Amino acid sequence: MKRVLIWVLSLWSIVGIGWSRSEDGLQELKAKDRLLSFLEKDAVSPGANSLMIPLTLIQGAASKGAICLDRTPPGYHLDRGFGSGSNSWLIQLEGGGWCNTVRSCVFRKTTRRGSSKFMEKRLNFTGILSNKAEENPDFYNWNRVKLRYCDGASFAGEGQNEANQLYFRGQRIWSAAMEELMAKGMQNAEQALLSGCSAGGLASILHCDEFKDLFPSTTKVKCLSDAGVFLDATNVAGGHTLRDMYRGVVTLQGVQKNLPNTCTSQMDPTSCFFPQNLIANIQTPLFLLNAAYDAWQVQESLIPSSADPHGFWRDCKMDHSHCNSSQMLFLQDFRNQMLSVINGFSMSNQNGLFINSCFAHCQSERQDTWYANDSPRIGNKAIAASVGDWFFDRTATKAIDCPYPCDNTCHNLIFNDVTSTITISESTRLTFTPLNLLNSFLITLICVPNASWGFSLDSD
Repeated sequence: MKRVLIWVLSLWSIVGIGWSRSEDGLQELKAKDRLLSFLEKDAVSPGANSLMIPLTLIQGAASKGAICLDRTPPGYHLDRGFGSGSNSWLIQLEGGGWCNTVRSCVFRKTTRRGSSKFMEKRLNFTGILSNKAEENPDFYNWNRVKLRYCDGASFAGEGQNEANQLYFRGQRIWSAAMEELMAKGMQNAEQALLSGCSAGGLASILHCDEFKDLFPSTTKVKCLSDAGVFLDATNVAGGHTLRDMYRGVVTLQGVQKNLPNTCTSQMDPTSCFFPQNLIANIQTPLFLLNAAYDAWQVQESLIPSSADPHGFWRDCKMDHSHCNSSQMLFLQDFRNQMLSVINGFSMSNQNGLFINSCFAHCQSERQDTWYANDSPRIGNKAIAASVGDWFFDRTATKAIDCPYPCDNTCHNLIFNDVTSTITISESTRLTFTPLNLLNSFLITLICVPNASWGFSLDSD
């Protein structure tokens, strides 16, 4: 009898651990999704005088295989230009991380980042998408488009996973959207700017030359990458978290075939998903807007929870003002790596830079960082003014900030609200296995007396 009790208890313990790990993975995915939402909150949260633009689904996209992860049609938000901007177009590629495993992509299907079923029906246009001259001086009256992100590979995937009903069609979504926008008047553009934030910032780099090729040579075309310089960096434990993630994205979603041959002919596909190995070969004028201490990369690439199991970095990770001297030295090394990566890129006269020493992410979509009385500045020039000067060739813009903590204009992100939720999730995870063990013990006591097992019962 003892042996049966031990066997059953062991079996239920294994099941409990399996459930716990499953819960652990789900909570981690939810935590990552909350982090992305936190970083985007000011870009999507409507205010008193918000410009709310309706979602348009690309109706003919499915026939071209241009579908979201869950097979729903992709979409965009378009606010028409007016006056002198009627024939000018700005395309903003939405960001929102990546999915690198079947599990993370299946979860993504249940969010607006993987299905148009869950996308906001109306989206707040702020920052570079604003239609007010006092908020967006150079692009306010352009045709402004927000292309929604629902593939999980920076609009670059091509493939599918039938067993899990996952469709990796980022490249086709990009092509279908461009085709539709060209038909809606973009083909007559006198000037066009492709921009994007975060994973969308990487996408604006990947698709920059493709975008240029859509137009005749007489059209002025440039690209802007906001928070898209994701570095192949070492984390605090000596690992390569982002490289491992990118390897999964590239492999699972069939990204390799859509990466530039100028890179893949010399490097492995995963390396060619990193902007540092792409920007030197982009022919179209490109502007890199990035925080030197990018908040997402600090959270997810440099100090992921897996690399800091004992929480030595936790306070620093959540609030940079809590970093000690050795931790800050590590973050300064990250900044130095970023400056090294862009050094050759900055030598080209056609390119632009705004690298401020802030703990921020996606500064073009948020009104407070794009253009406001107290928005971040380098040399007393705001981001919007710097991008405008570069696009219209008013003056060369190669702005690189001095190291932290010299810049007092930063709008630094603090993660207290997010981390309190994550802490609760971690607490739940820690208590989940003991609960299952207790349940298994009770089930064993209740069921064994009347059980009919397919083996003999020993009395010892």
